[in-house]
Amino acid sequence: MATVPPVVLTIAGFDPSSGAGITADIKTIAAHECYGVSCVTALTVQSTQGVRRVEPVNPETVSETLQELISDLEVAAVHIGMLGTAEVGAVVADFLGRVKLPHVVLDPILKSSSGADLLNRSGLQLLIERLIPLAEVITPNLEEAAALTGIPVTNLDQMRAAAAKLHSLGAANMVITGGDLEKATDLLSFTTSRGVEREVFKAERLTSNSTHGTGCAFSTALACHLAHGRGLPEAVLLAKAYVAAAIANAHPLGSGVGPVNHLYRMNRQRRTSAAIAEVETAHSRN
Repeated sequence: MATVPPVVLTIAGFDPSSGAGITADIKTIAAHECYGVSCVTALTVQSTQGVRRVEPVNPETVSETLQELISDLEVAAVHIGMLGTAEVGAVVADFLGRVKLPHVVLDPILKSSSGADLLNRSGLQLLIERLIPLAEVITPNLEEAAALTGIPVTNLDQMRAAAAKLHSLGAANMVITGGDLEKATDLLSFTTSRGVEREVFKAERLTSNSTHGTGCAFSTALACHLAHGRGLPEAVLLAKAYVAAAIANAHPLGSGVGPVNHLYRMNRQRRTSAAIAEVETAHSRN
């Protein structure tokens, strides 16, 4: 009998171009051999060229969806992306405070890559006061880390200072992602029995126009690895490798910033399957 895959719940917005948001998360979850379920927080009108409009989902609908899912399924990890409004964020915080699900990964999305606001000021305050303390790990980029802490974050030393501030705000563990730096640099700061420990991950920055949704892909992949029982440092390393490969194997889609290739591994499997089929066909002729 096949092993039941871990169930990963993603709570995020809907991107119709599937570069980011719920549909991208589901692809990422499938790529990591987990089963994805979702709760949509907001609808957006967008393409690779940017976000045109945001339509929040009724908070009551979000609350009912979350309750329905956990009444039916055993959730192994939770990914939180775009919330859209403080009201939706409050519902999510109430839910997580009540249910206590494992491995909550919070990606504090404040703006789209095209610059559109995806969470208002009251929503930012709710993130800081209520959701950050509920998460096992948060994954802000440089701009998000600056907004959460109120200090500039443009280099590794400032990332370390921001990490210390985020710990003081109740964050247990975090990865501050610096993919926009000259050399892609991520800082993992995590709490152990010995206190706060840090690891720095560096990689050459990939030159590509297919980088839409990298933050969503990273945080969702991280949730999947935690759902599989991996430790946080290993999960971060594997999630980084996944995103790098998804960028490297991306197709030039759309007229703006294209999506990463969340399902690039399927191409490898397809080539292997084709080779096996050819061998079987050859044998059948003998």
